[in-house]
Amino acid sequence: MGIIVCKQHLRKVHIATLCLLLAVPAGFAKSSAATRNTTLKDSLKLSGKITDTTRLTPGTFNVLYSKQPKSTNLGAVSEIYTEDLRKTTVSPLYGTFTGRLAGLLTSQSSGEPGNDGFTLSLRGQTPLVLLDGVPQSFSSINPEQVESVTVLKDALATAMLGIRGANGAILITSKKGHAGAQRISFTALAGISQPTHLPDPLDAYNYSLLYNEALANDGRPAFFTPEALDAYRSGSNPIRYPNVDWKKEALKKQSAYSRYNLEMSGGSVTAKYYVSMDYLNQPGTFKTTDENVYNTNSDYKRYILRSNVSVDLSKNITTTLGLIGRLQDSNEPGATTSTLYDNIINTPANAYPIFNSDGSYGASQNYRSNVFAQTNSSGYRPGLTRDFRIDLALKGKLDALTEGLWVKTSATINSYLVQSFNRSKSVPLFREDIDAGGMTSYFPFNNPGDQANSVSTTSQNRVFYLEAALGYDKSIGKNNLAAQLLFNNDFRHINRDLPYNVRGISGKGSYNYDEKYLAEVAFSYNGTKERYPSGEGFGFFPAVGLGWNISKEQFMGDINWLENLKLRTTYGRVGNFTATDYIYNQYYNSTGGYSFGDTHNSVDGIALNTLANPYLTWEKADKFNIGLDASLFKNTLSLSADYFNDKYFDLLQSMGNNSAINGVGYADRNIGISRYKGFEFDLTYANKKGQLTYFLAPNLSILQSEVVFQDEVFRRYSYQQRTGMPVGQRFGYIADGLYQNQAEIDNSATTSATGIRPGDIRYLDLNDDGVIDVNDQTAITTTRPLVYYGLNLGMNWKGIDLSALLQGVHNRDIYLNGSSVWAFQGLQGQAFEHHLNRWTPETAATASYPRLSAGESLNNNVASTYWIRSGNYLRLKSVELGYTLPASLVKKVKLAGARIFINGTNLLTFSGLDDTDPENYNNSYPIQKMINAGINVKF
Repeated sequence: MGIIVCKQHLRKVHIATLCLLLAVPAGFAKSSAATRNTTLKDSLKLSGKITDTTRLTPGTFNVLYSKQPKSTNLGAVSEIYTEDLRKTTVSPLYGTFTGRLAGLLTSQSSGEPGNDGFTLSLRGQTPLVLLDGVPQSFSSINPEQVESVTVLKDALATAMLGIRGANGAILITSKKGHAGAQRISFTALAGISQPTHLPDPLDAYNYSLLYNEALANDGRPAFFTPEALDAYRSGSNPIRYPNVDWKKEALKKQSAYSRYNLEMSGGSVTAKYYVSMDYLNQPGTFKTTDENVYNTNSDYKRYILRSNVSVDLSKNITTTLGLIGRLQDSNEPGATTSTLYDNIINTPANAYPIFNSDGSYGASQNYRSNVFAQTNSSGYRPGLTRDFRIDLALKGKLDALTEGLWVKTSATINSYLVQSFNRSKSVPLFREDIDAGGMTSYFPFNNPGDQANSVSTTSQNRVFYLEAALGYDKSIGKNNLAAQLLFNNDFRHINRDLPYNVRGISGKGSYNYDEKYLAEVAFSYNGTKERYPSGEGFGFFPAVGLGWNISKEQFMGDINWLENLKLRTTYGRVGNFTATDYIYNQYYNSTGGYSFGDTHNSVDGIALNTLANPYLTWEKADKFNIGLDASLFKNTLSLSADYFNDKYFDLLQSMGNNSAINGVGYADRNIGISRYKGFEFDLTYANKKGQLTYFLAPNLSILQSEVVFQDEVFRRYSYQQRTGMPVGQRFGYIADGLYQNQAEIDNSATTSATGIRPGDIRYLDLNDDGVIDVNDQTAITTTRPLVYYGLNLGMNWKGIDLSALLQGVHNRDIYLNGSSVWAFQGLQGQAFEHHLNRWTPETAATASYPRLSAGESLNNNVASTYWIRSGNYLRLKSVELGYTLPASLVKKVKLAGARIFINGTNLLTFSGLDDTDPENYNNSYPIQKMINAGINVKF
């Protein structure tokens, strides 16, 4: 009977297939009046009285393996919700975190569809990412399927992760069903994307002019004749003297973007469901032609199905089932996206014509890869990513034994497969030559061949996660106690690596008296035996926290402007395992053989490759955090501030003072020590004046790192030592301007680079020995603390809402180098507009680039402060304008709500870099600015 009722109910939302997974009790269709009522927040949203910009947030945090009231939380925790995530248009979920969470810094190195290159840094470390409590990097999911993203920063918040908790964690919690009337929401948005920046190569005339100048500076004859220069300038002979703008020929000015999401949720007290389906389509920026029956663009498509169902099998037993199915289709030209984009950047305008006189593809002796041919005629390379995940959990109340006791068990299975198809082909190219008699001939490059047709598995992962927990929640008068003991086993088989298990027990217990005096402990004992010596793979990781809700004291009763004031502090030890398989065992490799006697008979042998490390252990971190939470002025202003001081030790590093006397290398040792400390601030001000509601929410993070110890090689001078410097500090020479004349060169320190001439970079002789060499290298980037921040603000008035997010970084230096910065690298190389301001005797006072040289300059093209630029920037990360239709209007068409909106991502960037993006400064696939219009309809 229960199954029949289930089918009747689910047919209304077109999800009858869920009944094949669970036999739901008959009570599914029955709900009391209380359960049919939505929450206050939901009611206000449906009526149109509030929008996302009112920033109502739950009173709990989603933390590891549980929820925790914010009033009693002691850890350093930040959280954001769906309303914020969906306002930034980007395919990876990680990109929606930018500027919204104190302590978390995101950076983007590419804008390639499906391969956006986002990285996360949490208090200077790469955090562990968990999806619904299971370690898994599910970056490409729809933000509307996410309930919250919680950042766990300190030892208490991550102690239960043990050997994987040192770097902090990001917990992604997916949406669940609710007890109440069925809700259906459909969102559609479409728009365009454009590069934030593209480099500006020189045209053929200016390129040739500068190349001749570079040769002259090197004492070599000119390559381009006056006849050629005139032809490049006039365009009179585009075959012999081409002038091709490869950006214009290969790249579109803009590309389309679209995403559609349908979600349904509802249920009763005993059964709840949430189902979401998402489709995303993001074409690339390459131009394509109609000559192919297949696509040659760098496209990306994504399909996601997400389902969460929970059912009370009885009064005391609840089961939940979660399903994720994700399919990602990608495509790129046969030449590959990275190769093609490199060629667009690095091919001069006069390298070759697109087409020869006979219609064949052009090429030259130095440039044998025609950009246009690679874009349209090199075949294509599809990619397919398939992953499927099942989460099953069962929770039972054991009140029959003692009130507040419960038990829970869960299992997760995930399979992930990435396949790449190669359907590329070689493109015949020709150099067109015309002899003195006017006869035309063609010299071929690349032999034509059959189109490739192969498939390879580039990644294949399998995860099987088991968890069992026993918990106890009890309140006796003003005494509140919560405890949990958990066992988990995480089995992973990633690509060709040997499989491994991370297993152990963990627990936590919290106590508070009237939510005034707070205490919490957490621990784990876990590890992995596959990566460490026998008996050494497991460790104990404890943490403790204390707190005081000062605002609950009687002596605070007369302060009516202060609603909440809480002090909290935590301290603990957590671990990080980075070791690869079996480096603690000694292995021998076969050699080419040994010769004996006069006949040189060869005998195969074995030899050491690297010495083992039998004392291998995991890396560790001792973390201290002290924080303050406050709410003021009738909760219109809330503040959270944290100071942290984290010591990372037993870091696995190579030995600096190795001896080569035994002829083999040393394995990495647990010798490194570093420290990260800083401050984080979160502030939210929200208020209402008449029909206008508004909010302002800035956050600020300050991070200072230090190398406390590393086994350095001997360095003669203190200014060369890495110890005491920020982690990752770059070293090089300090530039002291450019040599202006030969007299300056003669009166300066000598250098190992030959051919120094006026216009070359001059360096400081730090040790005053009259020679510029490695002993003059020192720190060349800033040692000041890194500052990163965000400002989220918004308003709502009579159904019109406006929100914006500003995000930026300060005290950040970047090092510019390579062929997109230095002129004429390689056989001839490329030159860009910034090379026009090179040093010449006429521009000596204003030059921003050294004298030109054809090829690599051993003096100028080395790491120095001359190539260090400020990486500070402020970006308008997102802005959205929306209008919620009046409830009286949408009810006439039987809708619960409707909202139209337009939003933009990466619209404006302010930095000191005129010719590059401050994040994408190595000129890979450009970061995209997005402009979209959309609609959200609720039923």
